[in-house]
Amino acid sequence: MTNITPEGRLTTSSLSPAQAAYLARERFHRKRVSVLRTMLFILLLALWELGAETGAIDDFIFSSPSRVVLCFLSMAENGAILHHIGVTLYETALSFFLVVVLSLLLAVLLWSSRSISQVLEPYLVMLNSLPKSALAPLLIVWLGANLRTIVVAAVSVAVFGSVMTLYTSFTQTDRELIRLIRSLGGGKKDVLVKILLPASVPVIISSMKVSIGLCLVGVIIGEFLAARAGLGYLIIYGQQTFAMDEVVLSIAILCVISALFYKGISLLEKRVSPSR
Repeated sequence: MTNITPEGRLTTSSLSPAQAAYLARERFHRKRVSVLRTMLFILLLALWELGAETGAIDDFIFSSPSRVVLCFLSMAENGAILHHIGVTLYETALSFFLVVVLSLLLAVLLWSSRSISQVLEPYLVMLNSLPKSALAPLLIVWLGANLRTIVVAAVSVAVFGSVMTLYTSFTQTDRELIRLIRSLGGGKKDVLVKILLPASVPVIISSMKVSIGLCLVGVIIGEFLAARAGLGYLIIYGQQTFAMDEVVLSIAILCVISALFYKGISLLEKRVSPSR
C-alpha cells in the first residue's frame, strides 16, 4: 500500500527497489559533496596559513587565518566587531525588505496598466543598467552621510532588476487561466491574487535570492562613503590605517553573512514549495 506523508512525500515502505537505490545514491552524493566542500575549505585555510608562516605570501597584506581569528577575538572582547556586524545586518535587512515590497508593488503597477508599463519600462531598463556606485556621491550630497543614504544606495542596486524580473513573470503567466477567471466574472484583483502571485512564487523567491546579495553589495558601497559604523566602514578604516587583519576579517564575515542570507531564503523556498 502506498503511504504518503502530510507533506506529500512517499515513505520508504512505498518505494520500489529501484527508487530506494536511486534515493540512496542521491543521499550518498549529497554527503560526498558536503565532505568535499569541507575538505576544500580546510585545505584552502591550511595553504593560506602555511603560505603566511613560510613567507610565500606577505602576511602583512594578506593576513592569515590565525591572525584573523585573533583579531576577531580581540574585537569581540570590547564588542566592536559585534556592533559593526549588527549595523550592517540591520541596514541589509531593511534594504531587502524595502526592495521586496517595492518590487512587488511596482511590478503589479506595470502589469495593471499597459500604458504605464510602456512609458516606464525604458527608464527601468536604463536605471538597472546604470552603475549604482556612480550615484553614491550624489546621494551623499542630496541626503547627507547617514543611514538613509546607505539604505537608498542599497535599494537602488537591487530594486530595478527585481521589478523587471517580476513584471516579466507576470506577463508570461498562462493566458488560458486568466481567461478562465475573466469568464467566471473575476476582475484584475482576482487574476492577481488567484493566478499571478501564486504562479510567480518561484520567480519571487529566485528574485529574493539575487536581491539579498545585491542589497548587501549596496550597503557596503554606502558604508564606504557615508557610514560611521558597519563592516564597510571597518574595511575603509582598516585600509586607511593599514590594519589589514580588520579588512580581511570584515571580508570573511561578509562572506558568512551572504551565505547565511542565501541559505535562509533557500529554506523559505523549501517551505513554500514542499514538493521540490
